[in-house]
Amino acid sequence: MRYKIYTALFLIVTLSFFLRFCKVTEDPPALNWDEVSIGYNAYSILKTGKDEWNQPFPIHFKAYGEYKLPVQIYASIPGIYIFGLNELGVRITPVVYGTLTVLCMFFLGRVLFENELAGLASAFLLGISPWHIHLTRASFESSLATFFVTAGIWFLVKGFKDQKWFIISVIPFALSVFTYNSARIFTPLFLIAILFLYRKSLIKFRKVAIISVVFFTILLLPLIPYLFSGERSARYKLVSITDDPGLIPRINENRGNSKLPQPLPRFVHNKVTYIAFYFTRNYLSHFTPQFLFISGAPHKQHHVQNMGELYYFQAPFLFLGLYALFRLKNPFKGFLFAWILLAFIPVATTGDSIPHALRTLIAAPFYQLVSGLGFVFSLRWFKKFSKVWKIISIAVFVTVIITGLGYYLYQYYKVYPVAYSRDWQYGYEQVVDYIGKHKDEYDEIIFTRHYGEPHMFTLFYLKFDPVKYQNDPNLVRFETYDWVRVLKFSNFYFPDLGDKGTQFTDIVKANPGKKLLFIGRGEDFPKEIPRLLSVKFLNGENDFDIVEVR
Repeated sequence: MRYKIYTALFLIVTLSFFLRFCKVTEDPPALNWDEVSIGYNAYSILKTGKDEWNQPFPIHFKAYGEYKLPVQIYASIPGIYIFGLNELGVRITPVVYGTLTVLCMFFLGRVLFENELAGLASAFLLGISPWHIHLTRASFESSLATFFVTAGIWFLVKGFKDQKWFIISVIPFALSVFTYNSARIFTPLFLIAILFLYRKSLIKFRKVAIISVVFFTILLLPLIPYLFSGERSARYKLVSITDDPGLIPRINENRGNSKLPQPLPRFVHNKVTYIAFYFTRNYLSHFTPQFLFISGAPHKQHHVQNMGELYYFQAPFLFLGLYALFRLKNPFKGFLFAWILLAFIPVATTGDSIPHALRTLIAAPFYQLVSGLGFVFSLRWFKKFSKVWKIISIAVFVTVIITGLGYYLYQYYKVYPVAYSRDWQYGYEQVVDYIGKHKDEYDEIIFTRHYGEPHMFTLFYLKFDPVKYQNDPNLVRFETYDWVRVLKFSNFYFPDLGDKGTQFTDIVKANPGKKLLFIGRGEDFPKEIPRLLSVKFLNGENDFDIVEVR
């Protein structure tokens, strides 16, 4: 029996790796600006021990001004060392830890439910999960944090039988905090909830519990400077509902439109009621059938559109699993309910693209675990079927799974890249490839920043020497409210060619006698100027045009 279990686990892990690795350099259709930033900073650390800002081995990478957390960048170094600064070098890392998360799910499911079949079912469901596959084929910090959280919970559950695992669990939990911002809220809240829910049991292990808490605190000490610096609020400003510039105007508008007698409008419409309303709305939106089974997340980089984060066929098993959790005397049900109830708190404080698949990926293993339990629970009825009905049921079940997975893969490989290549900043690689072949022929290269962060794509695809970039005398950066933009480095200039004062004709007049190469949208240049190269999005719409002025 044990041989069959581990053979099945091997097949599940192999399938999971294949689903994440197959055509990973082509789908998603391009590296996005976060991926090239992660990749180039990992490359810079590998080559120089410093990031793009010339900071040695930072704990927070300033990057675009949002201060990326460090673990994903450092974890990307081996892949870039082996495969180079390219798509495979960047994306092999999430493929590997995404597959390892599936492996962890087997062991977590087995120890939670004391049932190897439940572990296998949970691992299989995560292995084929649209939610998890999508976010482990590109370099997203959230998916690495999910791996650490899953491993941490597995070790923590094991600690109730062997105390040493309490201390070991602290390591992945601490790493999750240094990996993704949602985990910075979720992980401490989760551990506090477990300490409260299992306080009677933990009294028996109080010495080890205290050591674990102290160890966790020590591992988080590098965060102290961050908590008292401007870095702490940099990322939060980008997404927080409390930093919404329209907050006060909307509150004042609602007060003005209110028909309540004074001073009631002030009590009804204020910051507290506004934040409470949007927090509740954001939180509950992640439990809706639309998010889970029908349409998924609206952010096009984070999910194949027009299908849910879970397969339809999971719905009955999910409900059965929840029923089983309430009915059975499982000592670890507190872990699962704390997991799902706390997972959506971080995203509920944000105001963009709600519901959000990336910031809530930590919740994905919960759904697979409970669905796996529901599958095992359903076997109680299955065993009562006649042989004929068993064969029919298995055939229908396998067909439904293959159909669901097949539909997802068709959407992912055939429909998604064509429809949403724009959302993945498609075209930068092709443009920079042309630049690399001709950059020495021009006095200055003008590259529009209309689509965002052309300097980082240029650095990445040119494999620009990090030492030269860190010490470039021509490097010009400027900071906006919530972002850092690079205006110049070397002989590159990155304006928005659509802005007044930095349009094509303005730049040509300001540089008489120079040979200039322009990269922009078609409408940025006069129609009569010949195009050296035109790059189109995969749906055929115009992306970049390249022209020159002698």
